[in-house]
Amino acid sequence: MQMKDVIISVTGIQQGADGPDALELVTAGRYGVSPDEILLTWEESELTGMQGTHTSLSVHPRSVVLSREGAMNSQMEFEEGKKHYFLYETPFGSATMGLNTNRIRNSLGHHGGDIEIDYVVDIDQSVVGRNRFFIQVREPKESHANDIRWPN
Repeated sequence: MQMKDVIISVTGIQQGADGPDALELVTAGRYGVSPDEILLTWEESELTGMQGTHTSLSVHPRSVVLSREGAMNSQMEFEEGKKHYFLYETPFGSATMGLNTNRIRNSLGHHGGDIEIDYVVDIDQSVVGRNRFFIQVREPKESHANDIRWPN
């Protein structure tokens, strides 16, 4: 799969007991499309609290897999109407969590696009939060610096 440079905007909204909490990250990443998968990768930053973590989003026709490796490790599989379990590892310990995906909206294509995932996370059948994330993928604008004509 040939990968290209892109600009990624990730907005995550967590609906917890204290109300919604949103986080937005705009970063550079890599993007590739093959007949059976769309792959998006980026490095987490200090802003997300996961500095030193490599994140990849693998989009398939019926599911999406979010993998994190490095300072934090996890692999989450999203599939509409299905529940999956994942091991969530942090520097402080790990826990097995349930992931129930309500909705996936995907308009990703060869030149980028958007994906939205709405899901619920639980621990031992106790809901710990309803989450949504929106990812927008755009190709960087080409520089037109060579088109500038400076006065003599």
